Amino acid sequence: MFSERRVLILGGTAEARALAALLVDQPATRVISSLAGRVADPRLPVGEVRVGGFGGASGLARWLTTHRIDAVVDATHPYAARMRAAAVDAAATAGVAHLRLERPGWTAQQGDRWHRVPDVDAAARMLPRLGRRVLLTTGRQSISAFLPLTGLWILARVVDAPAEPIPAHVRLLRSRGPYTLEGELELMRTHRIDVLVTKDSGGPLTEAKLAAARRLELPVLMIERPAPVASSTAVATVEEAMDWLSALPTQPG
Repeated sequence: MFSERRVLILGGTAEARALAALLVDQPATRVISSLAGRVADPRLPVGEVRVGGFGGASGLARWLTTHRIDAVVDATHPYAARMRAAAVDAAATAGVAHLRLERPGWTAQQGDRWHRVPDVDAAARMLPRLGRRVLLTTGRQSISAFLPLTGLWILARVVDAPAEPIPAHVRLLRSRGPYTLEGELELMRTHRIDVLVTKDSGGPLTEAKLAAARRLELPVLMIERPAPVASSTAVATVEEAMDWLSALPTQPG
């Protein structure tokens, strides 16, 4: 009897899109990519796509069972801690194989002036001691922590505008990577930026801001990733994810 492997990919990251592109043409494979729907105009992966939440871990477990999913690949953003935990719990409840695909964080290089902090609130507390003109690249969902810092001028680069009102000392710059070193240097020089705030997202698409800060000898507030969620298997590359998936058994179609 014809059988197929059914794979759910969670997340709109570059790794999630790359994995979907490899899987969509694989024989006897059905791949579904799931996006949270928090970005108004996301980059869509190839193949089948669903948008929106599942209703927590229990809702995701029911969805996995109903759609007879063989494997969940959680390729969500490194800071999507709630979704990561829900994916582990749901896969265990549904008896589905689970893989965490997460790109490595960035590594400081010679000349970097990084100040690592555990979370957004710690970054907001330390920021006034490091500079007065800020390039903030932590995303719209964390921007509220920095709005009370009225003694600073903040250029907040976001994909979508936040829902809350933006005070006069904060300027929004709606933009999406990838970025170049030349472009980041021009941005920082034009706005006389003297401190960068970012998350340790990793990957090449937005790494140019770190090279620009290094070139300009600017301090960088680096917000650490959330603590990892225990899972059976975790990999750092799309190629490793493909190897893991290739070893999975298929089930009747």
